[in-house]
Amino acid sequence: MEGVSTMRKSVVFFTVLLALLIISPLARPQTTPPKSGDANNQKAAPAAPADVDDWGHPVIAPTKGQKPAPAPRHDISGIWDPGIDPIRVIGVLGASAMPEDGKPQHQLPYTPLGREMLNRTKPTSGDRTVLPAETNDPVVFCDPQGMPREDLYELRTLQILPTPKSVVILYQFGKIWRVVWTDGRELPKDPEPRWFGYSVGKWEDDYTFVVQSSGIDERTWIDRAGRPHSGDLRVEERFHRVDLDHLELTVTIDDPKMYTKPWVALDRVAFQLQKGDYDVREMLCSPTDFAEYNKLIGNPVSERDGK
Repeated sequence: MEGVSTMRKSVVFFTVLLALLIISPLARPQTTPPKSGDANNQKAAPAAPADVDDWGHPVIAPTKGQKPAPAPRHDISGIWDPGIDPIRVIGVLGASAMPEDGKPQHQLPYTPLGREMLNRTKPTSGDRTVLPAETNDPVVFCDPQGMPREDLYELRTLQILPTPKSVVILYQFGKIWRVVWTDGRELPKDPEPRWFGYSVGKWEDDYTFVVQSSGIDERTWIDRAGRPHSGDLRVEERFHRVDLDHLELTVTIDDPKMYTKPWVALDRVAFQLQKGDYDVREMLCSPTDFAEYNKLIGNPVSERDGK
């Protein structure tokens, strides 16, 4: 049976990879290179960036021999892109700092209740993988990801916009927006649950913006590996601006009902600053697309053949 289990996980792994290529609009470049200038024009159109990654994202780097420009004080605004890394950024095995890969060093400190709740989830990735048609992952049914999963699964381009009383964060995946209050208010004592909770933030120093979130709906998962949380979950996000062109994000989970101690879920994942005209394409959950995916790929072959 061990060989069957191994083959089953291999099938799921390649199915997930195929699904990412099918449903992800980022399988194509986000930016379209400008057309070459007409021969009759005196000036040609600007050339496409010389350095792009495998997915067409422009790579911003200082000129050789030059140090990066310093970061501005109390400012994390801009369009930030983390690139594409299946483990560290996309989170296919769960929270990248603690992936569910079977390694002892990545075992989370579950409480008995946390272990019980974990066993109720059926993820399509990680060490407890099930077939896509057997999952109870709420995101598969187009429920909102919630926090902190928005940071831990399909982390894509962010746009951060400051206002006089808040910081607004726009997420590419799901076209989600969050408000982080910076007017000195406290988190609510007995909040009505929300998918993305309530968030307050403050500057720890000139270059580190710290966000605390609570009141997060218990129906959400922490990550794609199905890690659970309770209504007591507190999420800390640390946005550290390293220099003008680079931002790092660290996420820490604190939920005493599910875990015996806080744990780091995302550890200094790096973003690069993009130009102001960078086109952030939409990336939405479409029920009709998922239905078509399940019809062609997700449901077991035996089930399709029996109909």
